[in-house]
Amino acid sequence: MKRNLLLTPGPTQVPPQLCEALGRPIIHHRTPQFQDNIKQALEGLKEVFQTKNDIYILTSSGSGAMEAAVVNLLSIGDKAIAVDGGKFGERWVELCQTYKANTVIHKVQWGKAPTAGEIKSLLNAHPDTKAVFITLAETSTGVTPDVKAIGEVVKNTKAVLVVDAISGLAAQEIRTDEWHCDVVVSGSQKGLMLPPGLAFVSASAKAIELINMSTTPRYYFDLRECKKAMEKTDTPFTPAIGILIALVDSLNMIKKDGLNNMFARYAQLARAVRAGCSAIGLELYPDPSCATNVLTAVKVPANIDGEKLTKIMRDTYGITFAGGQDHLKGKVIRMAHMGALDEYDVLTGLACLEKVLHQMGHKFELGAGLTAAQKSLNAKV
Repeated sequence: MKRNLLLTPGPTQVPPQLCEALGRPIIHHRTPQFQDNIKQALEGLKEVFQTKNDIYILTSSGSGAMEAAVVNLLSIGDKAIAVDGGKFGERWVELCQTYKANTVIHKVQWGKAPTAGEIKSLLNAHPDTKAVFITLAETSTGVTPDVKAIGEVVKNTKAVLVVDAISGLAAQEIRTDEWHCDVVVSGSQKGLMLPPGLAFVSASAKAIELINMSTTPRYYFDLRECKKAMEKTDTPFTPAIGILIALVDSLNMIKKDGLNNMFARYAQLARAVRAGCSAIGLELYPDPSCATNVLTAVKVPANIDGEKLTKIMRDTYGITFAGGQDHLKGKVIRMAHMGALDEYDVLTGLACLEKVLHQMGHKFELGAGLTAAQKSLNAKV
């Protein structure tokens, strides 16, 4: 059988023990048994988010959590700053504009990160800003900003800081409370190692004030209703029962492994992948100073069709990388190293990448990438 190895920035590999959890018989969601799962999930999520704030569980993709953040924090005409440095920052812009916020778009060159100084200047120029929207791990470009520094800037203003951690949670460090992140959104299918279907929203006291003031019409994504339900260890609507039950197991796995150990492992895998790619002549796409540990984005050689490259890897060998998006389509490939992946998975991915690049005419010494990656993995940091 052809393998099916996902090295994509979501969905990620689902480990066998979570597949087992997902296969358990369904239970009813309005029962004490399911309430126990909700309670355990909320406790575990607070540890992963590193927060004491409320966390609301939604049945949707991560984009649903993003939409929930916008409709609950902003009223029509409210001013918002949205950082657009890639496809997912662009989604913040589109959501704010859809709900008729007065949107200040901070365009950042793809491959670069927004700085705290830039956000400070924008807030000084727009003191009536209600919310600042940023992305923890911009997976279209492989960039992560200094969220801590941005949080220090926003905390002393009237604005709330909203962070898209859909791809970053449990893979790229975020200290929600310590870094003054008022709202953090995420999803189940990335670092939490589950299928798509659950989304999460954390909300600080500062954010809850805005949520209660917002006049934007909302129903399914009304976080006020989520808060009422969560206070009763319940959900306002039918949840993704099986995924939530498996989430408890996922969070227990993360707790046993230790967040700091996981962050260190993903950083190690990132270094190995980048060493391997460099050894076969592939250049890192983002500025190295702001490259995320969630994935590695590299430029495709000029004589190689990146879309064809990823298609051959997937359809012939069962190894799935992500291609470039928007104007980077065919020019960039993206290899994730988060979730239930280990060094042998990334070495397998690099071996396949070498094989197909060589078949397509890219000139390099076969094995050079694997050798460089192995040396990186065995080096003492």
